[in-house]
Amino acid sequence: MSQLSHFDDSGAVRMVDVSGKPATRRTARAHAFVKLSPEVIRQLPGNPKGNPLEIARIAGISAAKRTSELIPLCHPLMLSSVEVEITLGEAGAEIETSVVTTGPTGAEMEALTAASVAALTIYDMTKALDKSIEISDLYLIEKTGGKSGAYRRKRSV
Repeated sequence: MSQLSHFDDSGAVRMVDVSGKPATRRTARAHAFVKLSPEVIRQLPGNPKGNPLEIARIAGISAAKRTSELIPLCHPLMLSSVEVEITLGEAGAEIETSVVTTGPTGAEMEALTAASVAALTIYDMTKALDKSIEISDLYLIEKTGGKSGAYRRKRSV
């Protein structure tokens, strides 16, 4: 079993030195789901705070750009692209994010941060209507680039 890279040989936490790694194109996509009641979905267009889904999309983009400020050992990345798509369905809001960068380390945390903050923003924008809103299914869909190569999540049955 390989050692976790955020710990040194003595077990102390450290930021990984990526200075010797080549800059390569790296991508990541993540997912989250916000379960909303039919009543909340019905009231979304009239939300006095504005369009919750559009505000959540912008929040997700902003969050991806600030991931290293939120997750202590993440490296700051120069992001080439951040996309947040939110699709409203009968049961709630499906969030999918994608991040692209060229650098020495991956963008998985940025994609996951974008998805989670977008989900939290939907909650914040609709909590006055329903406190029982659930956020679930936060996961990495896929990533490309880097030493470990490509990863694609297997679909659950």
